[in-house]
Amino acid sequence: MKKIVLLTLMAFGLGGYAQTETDTTRVTILERKHEVKLGAVKLLAGPIFEGTYEYIHTRDFTFGSSVLYSFIDGEDYPENFSITPFARFYFQESKEYGAQGFFVEGFLKYVNGTDFDNRYFPEDNSYRDVERDFNTAAVGLSLGKKWINNTGFVFEILIGGGRNFAGDDFAPDAVFRGDFNIGYRF
Repeated sequence: MKKIVLLTLMAFGLGGYAQTETDTTRVTILERKHEVKLGAVKLLAGPIFEGTYEYIHTRDFTFGSSVLYSFIDGEDYPENFSITPFARFYFQESKEYGAQGFFVEGFLKYVNGTDFDNRYFPEDNSYRDVERDFNTAAVGLSLGKKWINNTGFVFEILIGGGRNFAGDDFAPDAVFRGDFNIGYRF
């Protein structure tokens, strides 16, 4: 009988210890305020690097910036370099980890890129692509969803667009923002 009582007390003691360990894990996840992410689709589809830093200000509001650099030469992707500061508002039912779930993002974007225009040249009666570099700025909105696990790994889906309001005549009228981002919260 003493052995059964002793084993029962030990089982409850281990269960209590496990509960304490889980509670401290949740607290450390809630205290983490920084995220770094990498755009997976752009990196795999073409050698385009997009890195993102996000600061968790509150459980419902974050801000950060993305930097994009394209290693592609040619007509495949119009952006050579861009920097995109943003602010996000989260609308999640569960506030377990904060800054997760559905979000709406407002962003500004500076873009340096290359546009190719097919022009007619009457002197030799031919059409040729003319390469023109451009610089522009845009403002836009994005929608997305973010998931985070209890170890801090982040997966995010993001899609949005913006309208150019300044820059060259050669720049496109609109910009696109989107990717599947994979990262870590620390």
